[in-house]
Amino acid sequence: MEQRRPSYGLWVGVGILAVAVIVVLWILGTYNSLVAMDQAVQAQWANVQTQYQRRADLIPNLVNTVKGAANFEKSTYIAVAQARAQVGQISPAVVQNALRNPQAFAQYQHAQDTLGTALTHLLAVTENYPQLQANQDFLTLQAQLEGTENRIAVERRRYNLLAQAFDTRIQTAPTVFVVGLFGSRFASRPYFQASAGAQNVPNVNFSTP
Repeated sequence: MEQRRPSYGLWVGVGILAVAVIVVLWILGTYNSLVAMDQAVQAQWANVQTQYQRRADLIPNLVNTVKGAANFEKSTYIAVAQARAQVGQISPAVVQNALRNPQAFAQYQHAQDTLGTALTHLLAVTENYPQLQANQDFLTLQAQLEGTENRIAVERRRYNLLAQAFDTRIQTAPTVFVVGLFGSRFASRPYFQASAGAQNVPNVNFSTP
């Protein structure tokens, strides 16, 4: 009895089904990898906020310490206190949505950079006050702030690297076609930018003379 061979149409149908399955699996794999990269960016964003909060928590003690120094420049620690207050006025919702809102991100960075600049100026001024340089509590705060500023820089740099990798991925073919299927789910992430003139700001030595 002659064996019937599968028709050409059947082979075409099987081929189309196989291609469809491959495409679906690729889309699912790409989606999952983008979710993982996005989660990594968000986790690193949380690390940046943690270090900023650590700095904010140290400032009240620092201000109280320098206020006790005779004839210390009042305007200097007032500027730090005001800058810290401005950071505190940024609502949690703004911070939470900053990764999806470049304007909110820029607002947050500007407030934090203003605080950092005021703090750097205050610590530079303290070098003119020997009684502070001999105060162990003040020296401990200096060391803690130095470590925190270093960690802020590291965490910001790590965030930028992850955000750049994510943005490169979503803008590169063929991934860009998958991104288009999910609307704003995978929007570009903003970066931390150097403050204007930051390259001209001298480094402050936090160590004891």
